[in-house]
Amino acid sequence: MSEFRRYARKGFAEMRPYEPGEDLTGVSVSPEDHPETGKGMIARNPDNHKDQWHVARAWFEANYRTDPLP
Repeated sequence: MSEFRRYARKGFAEMRPYEPGEDLTGVSVSPEDHPETGKGMIARNPDNHKDQWHVARAWFEANYRTDPLP
């Protein structure tokens, strides 16, 4: 198996806040994540809006800016 390497993002991410109780059918959620208690964001592939996944709140806050883009 190859080793993990670090890569920087080139662009932006399309995300919206998770709303408690919303249907997550079609959204990939890691078993380690708990949207109902941890909240977080729903991300989508800008080129395929059906490709969606949950982003844990802690990961989002550690890795994304929340100020408006220029």
